[in-house]
Amino acid sequence: MHSRSQAAQASTDVVSQNRPSRQINVVLRPYDPPQALSTEIEKSSTGIDLERHHTFAEINKEFDRLIGLQHIKDIAFELYAMIQMNRRREQAGLASPNQVYHMLFKGNPGTGKTTVARIMAKMFQQLGILSKGHLIEAERADLVGEYIGHTAQKTRDLLKKSMGGVLFIDEAYSLARGGEKDFGKEAVDTLVKAMEDHKNQFVLILAGYSDEMDSLIQTNSGLPSRFPIHIDFPDYHVDQLLQIAETMAKDQDYVLMPQTLALLKDMILEEKVMSPHLFSNARFVRNLMEKAMRNQAVRLLSLYPEQSPGKLELMTLHAEDLKSERK
Repeated sequence: MHSRSQAAQASTDVVSQNRPSRQINVVLRPYDPPQALSTEIEKSSTGIDLERHHTFAEINKEFDRLIGLQHIKDIAFELYAMIQMNRRREQAGLASPNQVYHMLFKGNPGTGKTTVARIMAKMFQQLGILSKGHLIEAERADLVGEYIGHTAQKTRDLLKKSMGGVLFIDEAYSLARGGEKDFGKEAVDTLVKAMEDHKNQFVLILAGYSDEMDSLIQTNSGLPSRFPIHIDFPDYHVDQLLQIAETMAKDQDYVLMPQTLALLKDMILEEKVMSPHLFSNARFVRNLMEKAMRNQAVRLLSLYPEQSPGKLELMTLHAEDLKSERK
């Protein structure tokens, strides 16, 4: 009974369309099974030897732990290369473009947006773009107040905490849901002003469902030009979600029986069909796995009330440990 866990990477295409020249758009191709491990020196998708770029090589290791997000690593390397070349342009006495790194993350829940934001913050800190590199996570309730003027103050306080790091606002589209009289608009206006007043002092990442995010940036004329980097986070394929489950199990010294994996696959497929617009991807899998671990603990305690089970039994998750979670 061995875990089939292995790191998987998805191939990527970066498609250039007739959009504003500063906008980066990312499209992920369908998942391809990982190829056999190579003994060659690690390279980026551009063929550049990463051993010569120690800072990015360290960040790359963190991206490699993620399943199905190769396209994010490619975008990160483009940003790294641009930062390096801008410094060399300055040294050569050439004009260096004033880069803006605010981003829109568009995708369904559980597709890795918060994790990627955290890694991006660390990368910007290591490259000297951000002084601290911390991540402040926020949602509508953290910005929107209850009376006139309260929202602007709450938003400014949050921005102050974010200076030197990344402010990540999940479900950011909710700021525009209440219409003209809603205090969410005041929060958006305050964010836009801060992006102008505090250039290069922090990075703002707005995240949420794709369509809703496209609508959000149209609510304020200053928003579209301030977010040059747009990254799409597609839903995970079933095989990728199974790999995520196996990775979670391995990290906690658990293994999944073949029957457990088969049942888990059925449960993922069922959830995707029953709740296609609410499916939470890796979050759904994580919740299933955590519940299975609790179920296993209850099962083993019932079987072994006084003594400890064997090591293999403590490690193994059976199909029955998942069953109680089925709808």
